[in-house]
Amino acid sequence: MAKKSITEIVKEIALPLISEAGCELVDVEYVKEGSSWFLRVYIDKPEGVSLEDCENVSRPLNKKIDELDPISHEFYLEVSSPGIERPLKKPEDFVKAIGSIIEIRLFKAVDNTKRFEGELVSCDGEHLTIKTEDQKNYVFDLKEIAKAKKVFKF
Repeated sequence: MAKKSITEIVKEIALPLISEAGCELVDVEYVKEGSSWFLRVYIDKPEGVSLEDCENVSRPLNKKIDELDPISHEFYLEVSSPGIERPLKKPEDFVKAIGSIIEIRLFKAVDNTKRFEGELVSCDGEHLTIKTEDQKNYVFDLKEIAKAKKVFKF
């Protein structure tokens, strides 16, 4: 049996606590920056995330992580909103973003480019369609997408 990653363990611990707080789990990152480790938990809800929401998740999550001790060294726990240019990772994220401007980065180039930006026209859970500024429609398999995020234009 494969050993679970720290992010998988934290997702399992965090999900019920986040649901209890009336939020959804967007993502969990465990990264080293300089000499410090950061465990970042991103939460969201339709009306946006407040500082109180972050506290309502952070305190019980920190306590639970301390009890179970899945991380053997010092780290910083951060609970926050994914921000206005939130990453799109799950098929449901793409479906919710229909009508928004998004940027995708592909594993392999299409038409000599790996980066596309445009309105997300549709997503069926396996494929998405983007209409670019020049009114061209591109269809991509979600498996082809390395990274995706919403784009906010002022």
